[in-house]
Amino acid sequence: MSKTTIIAASFFVSCAAVTSFAQEAKLLRLAPEEIQLPAAQGGQIGTSGTATLQMKILSGNPKKQSLYTMFAKIPKGTTIKPHSHPDDRVAVVVSGTWYFAYGDTFDESALKALPAGSFYTEPPNANHFAMTKDEDVTVYLMGTGPTGTVYVNPADDPTKR
Repeated sequence: MSKTTIIAASFFVSCAAVTSFAQEAKLLRLAPEEIQLPAAQGGQIGTSGTATLQMKILSGNPKKQSLYTMFAKIPKGTTIKPHSHPDDRVAVVVSGTWYFAYGDTFDESALKALPAGSFYTEPPNANHFAMTKDEDVTVYLMGTGPTGTVYVNPADDPTKR
């Protein structure tokens, strides 16, 4: 097969994938006040299972192999113990200060303060932990499903209590 044929085939496969995604995606334009958050509940897909966390799936389906975007509101005084997700994620802090770190053991001194406008990653199966202090925090999370949550210490999993 010639180099031109390989490049052309790659281009058409890429176009087909983009077209397929575009057909599944919804056209959305949401201002923050238009995002209706459900009541806080533990065990929502894509969350740490924390009962006080409010999560809204804005696009995609984190249960399926697809791109998804979630809006999370985490109340002040929340601690999330070390855990990981099987998918690759990126996140942006929209409001408040989110304290975030990577590792297998919760260590408050390792947390980095991420104020509004901050960006961070959650690579697949990379253990991480977080907390809020004296203010609520809002975060946008984008990933490629399917997702889930696995705690380093199963006793820390709030869905198992």
